[in-house]
Amino acid sequence: MITTNSDKLFKESEKHIPGGVNSPVRAGKAVGVNPLIIKRADKGHIFDEDGNELIDFIGSYGPMILGHNNPIVKKEIVKALEDSLSFGAATKKELEMAVLIKELLPSIEMLRMVNSGTEATMSAIRLARGYTKRDKIVKFVGNYHGHGDSLLVQAGSGIATQGISSSSGVPDSIIENTLVLNYNDFEQLEELFKTSGKDIAAVIVELVSGNMGVVPGNFDFMKRLREITKEYGVVLIVDEVMTGFRVSIGGAQKLYKIEGDLICLGKIIGGGMPIGAFGGKKEIMERLSPLGDVYQAGTLSGNPIAMTAGITTLKYLKDNPKVYLYLEELGDRLENGINLLIDKYKIDATVNRVGSMMTLFFTRTKVTNFSEAKTSDEKAFARFYKEMLNLGLFFPPSQYEAFFLSNEHTIKDIDKTISCVEKVFEKMNRLE
Repeated sequence: MITTNSDKLFKESEKHIPGGVNSPVRAGKAVGVNPLIIKRADKGHIFDEDGNELIDFIGSYGPMILGHNNPIVKKEIVKALEDSLSFGAATKKELEMAVLIKELLPSIEMLRMVNSGTEATMSAIRLARGYTKRDKIVKFVGNYHGHGDSLLVQAGSGIATQGISSSSGVPDSIIENTLVLNYNDFEQLEELFKTSGKDIAAVIVELVSGNMGVVPGNFDFMKRLREITKEYGVVLIVDEVMTGFRVSIGGAQKLYKIEGDLICLGKIIGGGMPIGAFGGKKEIMERLSPLGDVYQAGTLSGNPIAMTAGITTLKYLKDNPKVYLYLEELGDRLENGINLLIDKYKIDATVNRVGSMMTLFFTRTKVTNFSEAKTSDEKAFARFYKEMLNLGLFFPPSQYEAFFLSNEHTIKDIDKTISCVEKVFEKMNRLE
């Protein structure tokens, strides 16, 4: 695949932007490639500055569930542009969005819009601390909740790709108030709450992790987590930034039959526009300024263009449940196809999937937590990634990311992907 223009633009970007990218996971260092510079996208495909067309399994890391350039969403955005890009003031669309999200996620009684998933999780943690008057929070190894200071302790995603457990610039005083447990570990959970339960303000968790690769939470573990947080008066923050409206219309909470006290959202509720939100129990949310003593603000929060894109996307998903049936069909076809090839070519790999989120781990170990995810052969993944890229498949450039299906991917796209996987597995098998 020719990438002359992408390479040239990336090298120029390196002079002006740290690492040449505005988010580390895009850099491609983990797989030994320069990032493609993307020009446009349509439906389930993406096009770079060299004119290469690829089947897109990144989907802006989740929000493009209806595919790129969706005509319904695009039409509503164009109409909204006539009224201006931003006001810095309240709009009717903010109310419409709040009512719609509350209808789809009954665990949310009140919510506030922000501009990113990171903003949502940072704000939810501050609110939980203000509400409980406690300082300590609990997170799980490999769960990534954005780049807030207290949340970078043993996170996944780009942090995992770079092989560091935390980030320089995070003070020890913050780390001291962040308690870390292994994902799906009953024994650690019980022991921590016995010793520190009364000091904990909040537990933040992904019911389905997407940032150490796709790793679903154990159902019984999540049920116990909900029980024990209630027992100790600890706020349970469910991070649905990635899974909200992605794994089902009711998010991961619907799949697990669990309701958080606070819920963080992003990705799909913006229909591709920058967005985030957090909400939950009224008695907690009313502690936010201007009603309460917990301050949180954002000039661009509730941006009318983002609201328009998100409302249109959510309404479509609400009115067309067949979208999720189709995504499940695609996901099942791709998962089964890859699994057959893993067995055929005796590749040390395993597939984790929840709905339209999936990860191919290059390990035979069943992946239920971060330490098991880290048994993956990252060099094997890098070889796979480069070969698939050259065949016209666009996956996240990290072993520890999810890839995503959209409503605009076709059976033909899936079958082509499986065919390409076979070519790559056959080649990898010959090289062993």
